[in-house]
Amino acid sequence: MSIYMKLMTKEHNTVVLTIPTGGGYNRITDDILISKCQKKIYKKDFIMAKMKGSWKISFVMGTIGKILMKGVNKAAKNCAKAEEKTLREILNYAKDSEWGKSHNFAYILEAKTADELYKRWQENVPPAEYEDFKPFIERHKNGEANILFPGKPKMYATTSGTTKEPKWIPITEEFYANNSKMSKIWLYTMLKYRPKVFENVATSIVGKAIEGTAPDGTICGSVSGISRKDIPAFIKKLYAEHDDVFAISDYKARYYTIMRIGIEHDIHLIVTANPSTIVEMQNNVNEYFNEYVTDIENGTLNKDLKIEPEIRKNIEAMFKPNPARAAELRALKEKYPNILPKHYWPNIQVLTTWRCGNTHVYVDKFKNAFPEEMFHYEFGYFATECCPGKVLDYSNGTVMFAHMNFFEFVPEEQLDLPKEQQTFLRLSQLEKGKRYAFYITTWAGLYRYNMNDLIEVTDFYGTLPKIELIQKINGIITMTGEKLHERQFIEAVNATQKETNTKLKFFIGFADLEKSAYHFYYEFADQNTSQEEAEKFTQLVDKKLKEINCEYETKRDSFRVKDPITHLLQADSFEKFKARCIDEGARDGQFKLNLLLQDEVRHAKFKDLIKK
Repeated sequence: MSIYMKLMTKEHNTVVLTIPTGGGYNRITDDILISKCQKKIYKKDFIMAKMKGSWKISFVMGTIGKILMKGVNKAAKNCAKAEEKTLREILNYAKDSEWGKSHNFAYILEAKTADELYKRWQENVPPAEYEDFKPFIERHKNGEANILFPGKPKMYATTSGTTKEPKWIPITEEFYANNSKMSKIWLYTMLKYRPKVFENVATSIVGKAIEGTAPDGTICGSVSGISRKDIPAFIKKLYAEHDDVFAISDYKARYYTIMRIGIEHDIHLIVTANPSTIVEMQNNVNEYFNEYVTDIENGTLNKDLKIEPEIRKNIEAMFKPNPARAAELRALKEKYPNILPKHYWPNIQVLTTWRCGNTHVYVDKFKNAFPEEMFHYEFGYFATECCPGKVLDYSNGTVMFAHMNFFEFVPEEQLDLPKEQQTFLRLSQLEKGKRYAFYITTWAGLYRYNMNDLIEVTDFYGTLPKIELIQKINGIITMTGEKLHERQFIEAVNATQKETNTKLKFFIGFADLEKSAYHFYYEFADQNTSQEEAEKFTQLVDKKLKEINCEYETKRDSFRVKDPITHLLQADSFEKFKARCIDEGARDGQFKLNLLLQDEVRHAKFKDLIKK
């Protein structure tokens, strides 16, 4: 078998290389032959060979994607009809569960019209928070069936809650199947806009597939990690990394391993929701590039890295010496001292991350770092509790799939009203340019569940709204996915006061997107407290926040959220701040102040109150 490869010479003549191989292109051995033919040819004009079997991946993704898009397009013709059908299907699915019986799902289903259905729905099923479902989820975790839905969960996914305990989100087979369908639509969209996206390998940053188990033995882990393990073998070859990479505990070692593997390949696709991960990947390149090259040359994995022995053994089994790629990388480093993805991955087709909301701060940090032709594809609205749809074009708007989950919304201007006075709208009732709080009803036991997210309708796909996340609401701050709640910050500060026998008169925290760090401001009762003592206080607050919030711990340990910054406040700082706000027009009787904020206007006022 041979590879036929076309390369353009300096004079723009075509050279055809015929390279004998032992049954398919081998990146490790055949690159040595190719590199010998490259010496007088510009690298930027070098066309890499397609990955063996890539046509099959493209064909399957294209075929399945077109079939699944028929369902989306049908829903897009009549959103109102699709959402009614979905709610009825979920009610019918769960009507014989304990939750379904106690909330009269069968009675709701007897409604003859859509208006009557929604009236009965809202009368019998109140809006809910995680804590309302927690006792029922605990029963599932301990082995009981038919509580929130028929049978038992396939698995659980964890995410941070508003208390110390993480939220355990049940994942049913039906929920998982819907997510799988949406992922295929997502991959099809990549293929539609960049037909070469699957012609070579991808790097996909996912969570650890299995993190533990519930008391009854049901696994707890990352949905993305489990999905990756479950994909067919012929698609799995698309991934550059071994699955075990994502089980490496040490974050720096994990990033190193991801990039040591990735930089050896001609990556065509990068998948990671959070753009701060891209920043950290490039930081790792800046620090360890020479070590990568040595490892690639020798077919090794840096012995100084803290990697579990069994995981290291599995990963190292993948490697072979690749002196040709090592030589290429050294030459690139010599030519581009500030080496970037556009240099070592010049053929990358798609990068998918979040681009909207707060994330633009991180996106700006790698602006111009990738090839101009690359499609930076918005990852879309996604949460552990629900993936409501997918982005289907170059915009940032997530198309809401009315045929897969049921959604309700409260207008932004009603958020301060009591729940009984709020108007709950359906997907088909939303208006472009308006903002809403977002409630979900899924196939996994969450009914009228408050996502605590503020979204904006930016456009429509047919009759289906396209949404963008604006921010978390109700005291939740997130710069890079940590979802830190005001009450968690207060709990950590109060626990630190008690442990250190220290008294504060006032404290407040601000998220700083530019620095990817929190600023903690303290007014100590003892005004003689030193900066060094205050910083030790912050270290303990930081430690307690990690114990309280698993997402915060993950983002801190992975350096996506930096060390908190400590400030000492003047005496009577709150009174001075309030007086200034009232002088500027705030009403004294309605004056409110959250203690954890992402608000640069208010932050600037507290900067003026730092002790000199």
